[in-house]
Amino acid sequence: MGSVFTLLVAIATVASCAAPNPGQTPATTSTTSASPSGTTTAPAGTTTASESASEAPDPTELCGPGSAINFDSAAFPDAPVIDNKWFSLAPGTQYTTSGKVVSADGTTERIVTHTVTGLTKVIGGVKTQVMWDRDYADGSLVESELAFFAQDKAGAVWLFGEYPEEFENDKFVGAPNTFIHGISESQAGIAMQGEPRVDTPEYVQAHAPSVDFLDCGDVFQVNQRVCVPTGCYDDVLVIDEHNPLEPAVGHQRKFYSAGTGLVKVTAVGGADQETLDLVKVEKLTDAKLVEVNKEALKLDQHGYDVSKEVYAKTPRAEVATETTGGY
Repeated sequence: MGSVFTLLVAIATVASCAAPNPGQTPATTSTTSASPSGTTTAPAGTTTASESASEAPDPTELCGPGSAINFDSAAFPDAPVIDNKWFSLAPGTQYTTSGKVVSADGTTERIVTHTVTGLTKVIGGVKTQVMWDRDYADGSLVESELAFFAQDKAGAVWLFGEYPEEFENDKFVGAPNTFIHGISESQAGIAMQGEPRVDTPEYVQAHAPSVDFLDCGDVFQVNQRVCVPTGCYDDVLVIDEHNPLEPAVGHQRKFYSAGTGLVKVTAVGGADQETLDLVKVEKLTDAKLVEVNKEALKLDQHGYDVSKEVYAKTPRAEVATETTGGY
């Protein structure tokens, strides 16, 4: 997945939590016997068809029991105000994270900027807020991404899609991992729950079968202490994330502080070990926000030429605010 704050949304995978195929009863050479009532009973130790059907997992629960996506466009307000304390997105706010990726090929230094633009974009009947992420590896731009979020009336923040342009040697090479809710069977998912609690079912953060994207989130820990360059935080919520379609990638752990948001990312398992720390939070000037809006609009417009089968089917992004005072 893309850097979404991303990281946020990412950024962003072992043991599959995807629903397995319905179980099949092994063949047996035993014969059935007649019951006193004249009905037929199955031999001991076998499973009847009705029992097998009742035990089959729900194929809509992509991240395990209780993870079915319950999307309702009517559950969202007219304007995308996102004030979830773990995942607040105020227009004109810019977050910078830095770290490294350690792999068999060596170590890559990474810097990611996550900017909350003043743009909105309607997806699936919901007006979403546009995040612009730029991902640098060893000083070179490798990805420039638009990600789309909205908060429902219950306080949960949803991810509606991503348009990630990829670069090699600072040259644009395409956006093959684009996905948008409602197109090619892609589904919006929950980036952050309204009231995250431990010992609750995993949840789908987004699903895009056309690009093999499925992120599952699990509330792993609460009230943790984490120190990063921006300070020490004592109220940290830890979300464990993974993609069951890519079990070899391993898991990510994302650390969120109330009122700040994402402060740290670590890796568990997988060949590539990625770590990121929050190093800067900045409130842009109104003039800088205007410039950010212009650049993000250029990226949005480019998407109509690059992704004709997906992105070009969406309404164009629009400027909703040019001041850091919000909507």
